[in-house]
Amino acid sequence: MRRTTNTSLVLLALGILATLNVAALVAGPLNPPAGAVTGTYKTLTEVEPRTIINSVNTPGDADSVFKITTPGSYYLTGNVIGVAGKHGIKITSSGVTIDLNGFEVFGSGPAGSSRFDGITIGLGTFNAKNIAIMNGSVRNWSGEGIDLGTFLTYNGRITNVAANSNGGAGIFAGFNFSVSGCSASHNGGNGVFAGQFSTVMNCEAVNNTLEGILANAGSAVQNCAAGNNLSTGIRVGGGGSISNCSAYANSGIGIAADGGVLVVNCSASSNLRDGIFCTAFCTIRGNDCTFNGTDVSEGAGIHATQSDNRIEGNNCTNADRGVDVDAGGNIIIGNTCSGNTNNWDIAPGNSVGPIVTAGTNALTITGNGASPSTLGSTDPFTNFNY
Repeated sequence: MRRTTNTSLVLLALGILATLNVAALVAGPLNPPAGAVTGTYKTLTEVEPRTIINSVNTPGDADSVFKITTPGSYYLTGNVIGVAGKHGIKITSSGVTIDLNGFEVFGSGPAGSSRFDGITIGLGTFNAKNIAIMNGSVRNWSGEGIDLGTFLTYNGRITNVAANSNGGAGIFAGFNFSVSGCSASHNGGNGVFAGQFSTVMNCEAVNNTLEGILANAGSAVQNCAAGNNLSTGIRVGGGGSISNCSAYANSGIGIAADGGVLVVNCSASSNLRDGIFCTAFCTIRGNDCTFNGTDVSEGAGIHATQSDNRIEGNNCTNADRGVDVDAGGNIIIGNTCSGNTNNWDIAPGNSVGPIVTAGTNALTITGNGASPSTLGSTDPFTNFNY
């Protein structure tokens, strides 16, 4: 018994010595470093370097509830409630970022002859640059929800903003802007209006009085949806592009392309007029157009009015006219049409692949065996009725 106790005491002592040795290895120096002792905590400015939008930091003036006059990053901590005869937030400087922080800029009502915006560039503030607005909603203003376009604002972005029930446009962006992840509905003007050389991505525009999405020359509209607008769903100016978009049940044209626009992989359906409309120098490729021309006036799946367009690989069904080309000098290849009053209405002077009515299989095709073609043509440029 005594021998066991002695052994235990020896092991305990060795364990204590080992612990002390390890502590000595990891412990810091006993003497403090030279110099004054300073705190290691962060100041409030370092934790949140942005500026709160309020009556102290950003006091308004005669026509604005809040006014931002210097570059910097600003954010909301609550909703902005509009006052009659004033804009919500007015910006008079370049280099301003506003994080709405999930809050709403709510106007005093869209009615009335005077137009006041939710967020706007101040009167006479021309050529402001690098303005960014994100993460919130702007609603019920007599003018635009967001107006960064009236005074030629450049190089900005508007991200994750909902603009609803405003008297003018929901979102009016300037030149070379990025508008992404936004929605615009029930506005008295366009849903989203972007200046030249802009990109509009992943946006929705529904039930607006004018066009759903309008982007000027050189702009790209990608992965957007526009429906039930009282004019065109999506329109892009010369030299731009429209890709992977849908335009549904608009009271005018579904998708409209001015000169030199690429329209690719889009869907245009149930629009009162043409599904896709273009003027000249456009490429219209790989789109699906169905049930357009639902108004009492006529409409086409694809309608080209001028020359030098390439209309390729589109499917047009159940309209007054499938492919309608008014002028010569275009190329029309590889399209398919079915169920239109007239599948084709093509003026003289165009280059047209063979138009063939495809046959159908007489028997059910099952299994893994070979089956003869029913198409009636092996020409890769053939346009098909089916």
